Amino acid sequence: MSSTSNATASSDIDPRPLADRMRPRALDEYVGQTHLLGRGKPLRRMLEGGHLHSMILWGPPGTGKTTLARLVADTCNARFIALSAVLVGVKDIRAAAEEARTVRETTGQRTVLFLDEVHRFNKAQQDAFLPWVEDGTLVFIGATTENPSFELNNALLSRARVYALRPLSEEDIRRVLDRALRAERERGVSVAAREEALALIARAADGDARRSLNMLELAIDLAAASEPPEITEEIAKEVASGGLRRFDKQGEAFYDQISALHKAVRGSDPDAALYWLCRMLDGGCDPRYIARRVLRMSFEDIGLADPRGQTLALEACEIYERLGSPEGELAIAEAVVFLACAAKSNAVYVAFNEAMQDAARFGSLEVPMHLRNAPTRLMKELGYGKGYRYAHDEPDGYAAGQQYFPDGMPPRQYYRPVPRGLELKIAEALERRRGQGK
Repeated sequence: MSSTSNATASSDIDPRPLADRMRPRALDEYVGQTHLLGRGKPLRRMLEGGHLHSMILWGPPGTGKTTLARLVADTCNARFIALSAVLVGVKDIRAAAEEARTVRETTGQRTVLFLDEVHRFNKAQQDAFLPWVEDGTLVFIGATTENPSFELNNALLSRARVYALRPLSEEDIRRVLDRALRAERERGVSVAAREEALALIARAADGDARRSLNMLELAIDLAAASEPPEITEEIAKEVASGGLRRFDKQGEAFYDQISALHKAVRGSDPDAALYWLCRMLDGGCDPRYIARRVLRMSFEDIGLADPRGQTLALEACEIYERLGSPEGELAIAEAVVFLACAAKSNAVYVAFNEAMQDAARFGSLEVPMHLRNAPTRLMKELGYGKGYRYAHDEPDGYAAGQQYFPDGMPPRQYYRPVPRGLELKIAEALERRRGQGK
């Protein structure tokens, strides 16, 4: 247990939220991102040398993007203008640029323009920065939780270096919490905290320093009203309850996690597949979306090696629609485990793509006359259907040697069964038929 004095009330309480009060004011106070700011790292050397350049800070919420932007400006003795793409437009950017130009001409001081949520600007709005970034009027720092490759235009990316920020580790979060508790004691609000309570908060924060401080602030308020004033495990559970793991529907984490689920199923790892399924459900993903993707997996990666997978995946979709959550989610989990354990084949998936390419490549080739239907006497007189051999009248139900591709197109073998599951038998049957046709 951390030893602290009894809680006391300060007569001069700072009204700002704890997360804002705890923003680092120097690089040495900054927690996390050692791959960027550790001793000897390029960004650290750049800041310590007073060199500024435009940059994009890309990372999940609560990883210190805004704080780092402020530190960049402070360390390099530059003015700092903070705007949010949610609230401003090109007019505000122009005004900031004109102000920066005036300051540079009169004092020589450079200006850092920080734009939070830069991905909210469309491509035309992003272009508005370019002239002022190009002539050095502004040093642009954009912050985004979305992949810059998809959300920012190439012109802006070519003028700004991208730095990827990582979620904070539980150890990093503990450092943030311990520092905040010390700061609270210094301002006269002292509350003890049990180690297991802080560990629970650090774990529930899920790499988000802001979230951890918000939970700690609430825990301090609850503990201050108890006797003795102490953050217990019960209080930590209360403030952490209902917190969802990082998911960000339709964002980077969304696609990363569904990709991980798909690849775990394809890689025949039912345990990892279940984990990613539960991560997505825990993060608030619509189970219907997952069920549709599982149905796609059954066709793309299991295919005819075990057609039961398609039936089970389709039934999981229908069961969820009938039962809803949480009962219906078990049907999705069952389908995920079955598909992960089933024999794998993408033979039909590959064959379909190759056939689609040939359909586009060879154009509108005529259907051979013997394959055309002849419902009228005129069509019969013109030769429609002439020479067609009805497979059911042939030995073994197979018309050996009959041509089904268009004239002028070489025969193709798109479907190549894999030596697994039901496709073993399919491959044997196809080989027998091909032998009969020779």
